[in-house]
Amino acid sequence: MSPDLFPAIAAFACVARHASFTRAAAELGVSPSALSQTVRTLESRLGARLLDRSTRRVGLTEVGQRFLDEAQPALSGLTVAMAAVTETRDMPSGLLRINLPRAIADILILPHLADFQARYPDVVVELHCDNRFVDLVAAGFDAGFRIGESLGKDVVAHPIGSSQRIATFVAPAYARAHGIPATPADLLHHRCVGIRLEHDRSPMRWDYMLDGRLVEVDTRGCTISNDDSVLLAAALAGVGVSCHFESMVSHHLASGMLIPVLQDYWPTFSPFHVYYPSRMHMPRKLRVFIDFLREKHAPLSR
Repeated sequence: MSPDLFPAIAAFACVARHASFTRAAAELGVSPSALSQTVRTLESRLGARLLDRSTRRVGLTEVGQRFLDEAQPALSGLTVAMAAVTETRDMPSGLLRINLPRAIADILILPHLADFQARYPDVVVELHCDNRFVDLVAAGFDAGFRIGESLGKDVVAHPIGSSQRIATFVAPAYARAHGIPATPADLLHHRCVGIRLEHDRSPMRWDYMLDGRLVEVDTRGCTISNDDSVLLAAALAGVGVSCHFESMVSHHLASGMLIPVLQDYWPTFSPFHVYYPSRMHMPRKLRVFIDFLREKHAPLSR
């Protein structure tokens, strides 16, 4: 293969990741028209159409998807190799792309992001909030964050912080109008605010500790969203019973804006984990990010 095709392949992968010539061009620092011509030249050299273009979106053809799947590991390898060379610099630098749910971003990262960027001003942190699991390498992410129980065995994962308890709560207005559940089974008789993950057709069932074991409980949903912040706002407005990480709502519970319910049944899960592909060399920008979060979320000494 001619080496002059490498930049064009990288440009094509960037367009595929953004599903947009405009956004990809902004990242690459070129004009959309120049980027489009680069991809057309690549398609001409390969003798195949890689992208479907319309006025509303840019998508991969079947051939384009197959080509991207085969090319992405090599592109990721080159990125890692370049990152390893630059690790000798005094300060880490570059774009750090993280995939994580919004709730974990709110709890684990956002309260300390300003301090991290003050310490490492040359690292640009991109937080892509998404409840779905994605192929980190194929999607161009350096790492992801999830609850430990949800991770597979094919990744390297490290805990950050302490275990996480899931709280159930209502707003005072809802309690006055509808009362509160006494047991998890009572949730079927209450209006519940629940989350639907992108890969699920039905809202998530809620977990509780019953007789010393974790069980899933059905609820009667009245409001459903894939965004934790929307669900919390709905609960605060008195729409229904909801549940969330206790660390996310502790100040609302302490102030009385929310009332804890079913406390004897609240489940506890393992800490949030940062994970990345086992075959990936960890770039320095990610290493310092992980070390920084561990420092910020280290257990308090007694």
